[in-house]
Amino acid sequence: MSTETENKGLLPSGLHDLLPPNAALEDRTIRALIDTFSSFGYDHVKPPLVEFESTLTASEENGGGTLSGQMFRIMDPTSEKMMGVRADITLQVARIAETRLKYKARPLRLSYAGEVLRVKGSQLRPERMFAQAGVELIGSNDISSDVEMVVLASNALAAAGISDPTIDLNSPALVTNILSDIDIDQNIIKHLRSALDHKDATEVHNVVRKYETALGKKADALYGLVGAIGSAEDVISKLRHLELPDLAVVELDRLESVVTGVIEAGSKLSLTIDPVEYRGFEYHTGVSFTIFAAGVRGELGRGGRYITSSNEPATGFSLYLDSIMRALPDPPSPQKLYLPSEVTAEVAKVLRSDGWITVTGLTPINDISAEARRLECSHCWIEGKILSSIDQTDISPKEA
Repeated sequence: MSTETENKGLLPSGLHDLLPPNAALEDRTIRALIDTFSSFGYDHVKPPLVEFESTLTASEENGGGTLSGQMFRIMDPTSEKMMGVRADITLQVARIAETRLKYKARPLRLSYAGEVLRVKGSQLRPERMFAQAGVELIGSNDISSDVEMVVLASNALAAAGISDPTIDLNSPALVTNILSDIDIDQNIIKHLRSALDHKDATEVHNVVRKYETALGKKADALYGLVGAIGSAEDVISKLRHLELPDLAVVELDRLESVVTGVIEAGSKLSLTIDPVEYRGFEYHTGVSFTIFAAGVRGELGRGGRYITSSNEPATGFSLYLDSIMRALPDPPSPQKLYLPSEVTAEVAKVLRSDGWITVTGLTPINDISAEARRLECSHCWIEGKILSSIDQTDISPKEA
């Protein structure tokens, strides 16, 4: 395509420019999240946007394999090794913990924020590049660390301006333990797992009925799981009435303890449980969660327990700024004060210290208020006074 006809405003699918005032709003939101993480004792780290492919793919056990197909790859001309553009930051933080912070006291609390890039978007998140902020708590298997994740995520979102999210809890190990030690072809197990994950009650019933003899008492448990979706209290009550294997009961106990801990922490959250949710949690080993907001496309974030590649227990969460921005009200236009070119630097400095955003003219202007309106300034400085650029209402610096 020639440069004469090329549309220079056209961007690749899933990428977009963030314009005023939304770019500033995202920056403020990220700062609110990071400040909240810091107040809970999380130290900030900043990994690079690009690093060696082997680090970013890692293994299925800690989540690397789940995003390997989402990663852009490039050749490093210096080392002649393949590098990848990160599709997620979690693995990078785990790498930092396992190497540069290997000898730091555990549990290790780390926070991060940055852009990620993916090969393709999804139906709910068509964006391929977006900002991500989150935390990792490495070196603890305590239930209290699972509780801290939910409480911290809700506090961070509240600081960003979202006070009533829904936290959907799950535990992938629950279904895994129910489906273990069954004398059925593994392809059938995978098919059953997929049917459960898609909430396909009809297909679950068909498979269970066909292999009811091999499943034994687990058949009733699987029937019960499909309908056990809703408020945390109701789901736990339903699951308690099912005859579950011992290891599945352990997971249920932990799930209930996390719910109790979050409530005791004073968090007035809407807590739900989906015991068969699995997509996106393939590498998680314990209590996990997804965060939603009513009427907002895509999840606000997700997190949960996993094992690092150095075999340390860990848990964490990532918040997605594109979804968070959709959950926030449109930002108001900032009030700006237009200063004619003859205003001294000393006066401008005082006005900025009073909280004004100043826009200084570069050349002398006859109609100051008209120039202020042209530059989208709500106020202007005329003869030592702050006036509305619309109706010339006088506003003193103190009132401003």
